[in-house]
Amino acid sequence: SGFVHVKNPHLDSMEEDVLYHLDLGTKTHNLPAMFGDVKFVCVGGSPNRMRAFAQFMRRELGLPGAGEELPDICAGSDRYAMYREGPVLSISHGMGIPSISIMLHELIKLLHHAKCRDVTIIRIGTSGGLGIEAGSVVITDTAVDSSFQPRFEQVVLDDVVVRSTELDKDLAEELLACSREIADFPTLIGHTMCTYDFYEGQGRLDGALCSFSSEKKLEYLRRAYDAGVRNIEMESTAFAALCGLCGLKGEFCQFYLL
Repeated sequence: SGFVHVKNPHLDSMEEDVLYHLDLGTKTHNLPAMFGDVKFVCVGGSPNRMRAFAQFMRRELGLPGAGEELPDICAGSDRYAMYREGPVLSISHGMGIPSISIMLHELIKLLHHAKCRDVTIIRIGTSGGLGIEAGSVVITDTAVDSSFQPRFEQVVLDDVVVRSTELDKDLAEELLACSREIADFPTLIGHTMCTYDFYEGQGRLDGALCSFSSEKKLEYLRRAYDAGVRNIEMESTAFAALCGLCGLKGEFCQFYLL
């Protein structure tokens, strides 16, 4: 049917669903009126970037109010920022799996309560590149963990639940085709490796802790490259698992800066 669905039977018996970290709720807000015709959700780490992206969408879509300040829908919370321009929702998710996971749980419930249909969600932002030219955009086909496996491990009570991290291949190809119309930066499809940490987890030598040599680091990164990894960040496996389970057509587009 194309609806965003939740997989939680407890929600049906709740008198009110409060989306705490978005400062929204089913009793305090008319979610179908506010979000029912949303078709695209773009998420990224930084509130400032997502505000700038929303301003960009306002200009591209020819919507009124260019140059005016955008209202933050989540202004009552200091956790995330959310902006709406036409059918496009722009939301920040912070850094790392815990932060994006909290936002996605509440976003998916929001889209479900709003009765949104055929929603595409795209994560846009920066990442570390692996064996690619600086300034490249990596479109993720599969998110992998630190062992290069396509899986997301979530501890639920005292069980380790393993979830798939496949992303929408047709959407990846569609985005790659769109990139051919823009000559400003090279674009490729590849695996994205998700880590739980910016320093040790990504093989950096400049953290407060480091227990490995530069040779060991390079050997690990070579193995990652041989496994198809082209960039590294900290949210993709949770993003892919949650979106896939809840019927959201999802994709990751990462810009490699340095």
